[in-house]
Amino acid sequence: MIDQIKGKAQQFMEHTPQFTRQRTLAKAVSCKGVGVHSGITVDLSIKPAPANHGIKFIRTDLPDSPAISAIFNNVVDTSLATVIGNEGAIVSTIEHLMASFFGLSIDNAVVELSGYEMPIMDGSAAQFTRMILDAGIQELSNPRTFIVITEDLAIEEFGKVVKATPHPYFKLTCNIEFDHPLIKKQTYVFDMCERTFAEEISMARTFGFYKDVEQLRLYGLAKGATLDTGIAIDKENVMNEDGLRFNDEFVRHKLLDCLGDFSLLGMPILGHIETFKSGHAFNHAFLKELFNRKDSWETQTFDDRPLQNPHKSKSLAI
Repeated sequence: MIDQIKGKAQQFMEHTPQFTRQRTLAKAVSCKGVGVHSGITVDLSIKPAPANHGIKFIRTDLPDSPAISAIFNNVVDTSLATVIGNEGAIVSTIEHLMASFFGLSIDNAVVELSGYEMPIMDGSAAQFTRMILDAGIQELSNPRTFIVITEDLAIEEFGKVVKATPHPYFKLTCNIEFDHPLIKKQTYVFDMCERTFAEEISMARTFGFYKDVEQLRLYGLAKGATLDTGIAIDKENVMNEDGLRFNDEFVRHKLLDCLGDFSLLGMPILGHIETFKSGHAFNHAFLKELFNRKDSWETQTFDDRPLQNPHKSKSLAI
C-alpha cells in the first residue's frame, strides 16, 4: 500500500500549494471494513458534492437516511474517538477520513455508511487517501473561504496545550510525550502539502497499549482491534510482526488525528497550530474557544494564485 500511495501522490501532486478554489472528488469510490470498537462490518461510499456543500455523513442504515454535517458543533463525544451526531443519529471514529479530506484539500463530499462506526481499516488514513486519489480530484469554480489566524490564541490545562499564531499558510506542530521507552518525546512539524500528507502522514497507524485494549474489551469495546488494525505496544516492544512504518510513527499518527479534528472547523486554516499532549477532547475544546474568540481570526477568500509553502515537513524524536 505504501508504494501505491507514493505513486498516486507523485502523479497528482508534483507541486502542492494550498488551493484557493473549492474541491471535491471526481467520481464515487467505496470500500468496506470493520469498526474498531463495534467489530461490525460497514459499507462505505465517498461521493462528489457541489460547492458549499461541505462534508456530510449519511447513515444509509437508518430510516430516511439522516445526514450529519462534519462540523465541530455536531461533536457529541471525544472519549475514545471523534463522534458527530444530530437528532439521535451518530457517526463514530471519523477523524482518519476527515484527516484525508483536510490533507488532500477536499472541501465537499458525501460519505455514506451502513452503520454508526467508520471502518478502521489498517488504523491509518492510507486506504481513504488512496480511494480519494483513485477517484481523482475535481476543482470547482467557487472560492475557498479560509479562517485566517490574526492574533495569538492558546488554551492550556493539566500540561496539555493547543496554540494558534498567525502564519501565511497552514502549519501544524505536534508534540507528544509518553512514559514508554519506544515513544518518550516526539515532535513533527507539518507544513501544508498534499504530497507530504499522502506519503508521510496518511500511512501512520493508530497505536494502543495492550493492557488498555484488554481493559476496553472487558467493557464490550475494541471488538475489531487486532494487529491488522493498528500498532499494539507491550511494556517494551511493538507487538506487530513487521514493526513500525516510520521511526516516529506515533507522533505522525497523533498529528493525523489533529488534522482530522481541526478539519471540523469546516474551513481550511491559515495559521500555525501547535499542540502538546493534546487529544480529541482538548482539540475540540480549542475549536470551541477559537470560534468564540472572533477577535483572533477572520475569514478571507483569495484570487486564483495558489498559497505557496516554501518549507518542508520535518520530525524530531527524542
